[in-house]
Order: sequence, then C-alpha cells, then structure tokens
Amino acid sequence: MGLGVRWTLHGDGRTPAPGAVVKPDERLSWPRTAGLGAQHVVAMFGASFVAPVLMGLDPNLAIMMSGVATILFLLATRGRVPSYLGCSLSFVGVAAVIRAQGGGSAAVTGAILVVGGVLFLSGLAVRKFGARIIHAAMPPVVTGAVVMLIGFNLAPVTANTYWPADQWTALLTMLFTGLAVVCLRGFWSRIAIFLGLVFGYVISWLFDRVFGKIHSLDGSGRATDHWRLDLSAVSKADWIGLPSVHAPSFQWSAILVALPVVIALIAENAGHVKAVSEMTGDPLDDTLGTAIAADGVATMLSTAVGGPANTTYSENIGVMAASRVYSTAAYWAAAGFALLFGLCPKFGAVVAAIPGGVLGGITVILYGMIGLLGAQIWVHNKVDLRNPLNLVPVAAGVVIGVGGVSLKVSDNFELSGIALGTVVVLSGYHLLRALAPAHMKREEPLLDAGTSAYDDEPTAAETATKA
Repeated sequence: MGLGVRWTLHGDGRTPAPGAVVKPDERLSWPRTAGLGAQHVVAMFGASFVAPVLMGLDPNLAIMMSGVATILFLLATRGRVPSYLGCSLSFVGVAAVIRAQGGGSAAVTGAILVVGGVLFLSGLAVRKFGARIIHAAMPPVVTGAVVMLIGFNLAPVTANTYWPADQWTALLTMLFTGLAVVCLRGFWSRIAIFLGLVFGYVISWLFDRVFGKIHSLDGSGRATDHWRLDLSAVSKADWIGLPSVHAPSFQWSAILVALPVVIALIAENAGHVKAVSEMTGDPLDDTLGTAIAADGVATMLSTAVGGPANTTYSENIGVMAASRVYSTAAYWAAAGFALLFGLCPKFGAVVAAIPGGVLGGITVILYGMIGLLGAQIWVHNKVDLRNPLNLVPVAAGVVIGVGGVSLKVSDNFELSGIALGTVVVLSGYHLLRALAPAHMKREEPLLDAGTSAYDDEPTAAETATKA
C-alpha cells in the first residue's frame, strides 16, 4: 500500500457486504467515509478533550495535535493499523503530582516528552527483538499493577478538587454517565462520556437558573460565590485562530514521576494492535514495534509545542467493530476534522468552561475505569494472585502508588506515589522471581479455590481422599 493513502472501493461503496468488513486498504464512498471520520472524532471527544483540561493544558492545541499524531501514525504503519491517537488520560495523575510539587505546564510537557522518547526507543527494541521482550520485562502481573495504581492514584483529585465544587451536579452526572455506559447500545454507548458532559452542562445551567450562584471551590481552588457554568470567555473567543503553544522544560523530579506511564502506553498500543488484528483477520504482530515507536514520536511532537501525550483509543475500536469499517481513509477524515476544531478558539473556550462538578461526576467513573483496566489485564492473562510471587510486589506497589507513600533518598531527591509504586512492583517482582523456589515460577493453569499452583502440600481434602 506504499504509505497507506490509496484505497480501493469496497463493493458498491455504501455498506459492507454481508459478513464482510471494509479492510484498512479499502473505503466506502467519500461522503460516507467523511461521516465515519466525524463519528470517530465524536467517539474520542469525551476523553480526548477532558484529558488536557484535567492536566491544565490547552484543549484546542491538544485536539489539533491529536489530528497531527493520527496522520503521523497512519503514515508510519503504512495504513495497516487503523487507529486514532487521542490525548492520553494516563498522565492526568502525573500532571497533578508535578503541579503539586510546584511545576508548571512546561514541566508537565517536558516530563511527558521524555516518556515519549522512551516509548520510541521501546518501539525500536520491539522491532529488533520482537514482542517477547515486552512480556519478559513487563509480564501481565506487573503491567496490570502499574495501570491500576496510575488510575487509582487519581482518586484524591476527584475527592478533593472536582467533587466539592458542586456535589449534587457531580452526583447526577455520575449517575447519568453510568446509566449511559450500561444501558445505551452501539455507537451511543461508546460516546457515553461525551453524553455525560453534555448532561452535566445542561444540569449546571438549570441549577444556575433555579438556585443562583453556588458557594464552593472555583477554578483557582478558592471558596467563592460563582456561577456553576460560566460561558463569558466563550463570547470573547474568536472563531478562527491558532492555539497557544509553549516550550517544555525538564526537571528530574517531574520526569521520574512520569516515566512509569510508559508501561501503560506500551500495554495500550499492544492491546490495540492485537484487537485490530483479530477483527480484520490480518496478522499485525510485525507492526507492533512500529506502532509503539510512532506513538512515541507523536507524543514527542505534541509535547514539544505544549500539548499532551497521545495514545491509541479504544473508543474508536468500538466504532470500527460496530460499523465493520476498518478503513484508514476514515481516520484521515477524522484527523482532518480534529485539525479544524483545533483552529477554533471558541470551541476551546467551551471545553475550558466545563464546570468542576461535572468533572467530578465524570472522573469518578473515568479514573476508576482506568484503574480497573489493570484488573482486567490480570483476569485476561489469568494472573494468580494467590501466588506470593505475584501477590507481594503487587500489594506493596499498589498501596504505595495509591496512598502517595514517599521515599526521601536525599535532600534533593525523592520518590513517591506512581514512581515509587512502579519501582516497587517492577523491581520487586523480578528480584523475588530470581530468589523464589521453582514451584512458584511455574506458569500453570489456575486450580480451584482450595488449592493453588504454588502449593506443594496437599490440602486437607486431598489427604482425606487419599486416606
């Protein structure tokens, strides 16, 4: 396919043939392709513009750079891996920690840029040595634990910042979003976060009309009387304009906090490539290293101008599965729409006006879902947490990461939270594995609840039976 920018028309160009899928190198008619591109943009909106807002970055720049990142990814993978690269939520907790330490937006983007560089090098290593190096260095028990502590580390942000801004709006938004995720079907369920944000906007506007101003924490963290939904900046914003950019800065303390997230990004990319491979029937293992490296370059490019990290989006996998259209042409269209949105400051002002209570209701679910993806990795890979080799490093690392435990190494160097938790899980697992007896290292199928794969001794029931 060359660079993956030439497509053959699928069937009549209207709908996929019965039982068939529109493959990455095929397309429907251009109007339908443009419509699918718009669907992909809507699907990624909920998470992709919430991420920069939560990180204190420019949402216009974030959306625009997601379009640039998607184009770069499609070119790098030569059109074989259909994917939208949206703003990664994995760095939200990192940004909160860096800002709590006194760092600004430049420190946040500088730290993430370094992570992008590490991700790029990881992709090159996978291209050279194969995916087995990922499994050797980061087995599912480690990957799941790191993803879990990254998600649950965000809980205090919701509890202490967003939820207190307007608890009743937060509660209603949480309930509506939860119902949307569970009860809606198809495409609508995949944009449940976006629908929750719209619902929160409407509720905030109604509460302002009915109850007047609220006395709570405002955007600066001070308790004042203010409107829940303040759209004054929207009317002042221009329709067309370039987003604001800034150069990154590099601080060791910020970089150390951000580095563990590279594990989550590798896991996300690997999962995306595997899912697309299974749905299209095209073996894509040989593209995994390229996909990871492309994500790394896209993240470096975005953060170099002040944007957030980018990653493959599972929301868009859902759109592909529902439509049976895996054409990369639709993603080129989506990238084009994202570039246009990025050049509209008025759109960015609307995003920036999201009320704190609405973010409280959304993040209660969103952060929890990120954390529980770690548990999903364990379940999918049948990780046996009854085995002390798995249980001990995970137990220690997750509590350290979620609880914000810190380790002061010197007056100028401290490890805490996500960084320390990841170090404990990763180094603890490999150290214990080197010292553990052989029967704990065996990869055996899980047994029933009465026994475990690492237990050499017969259970009481087994002894009684033999007797």
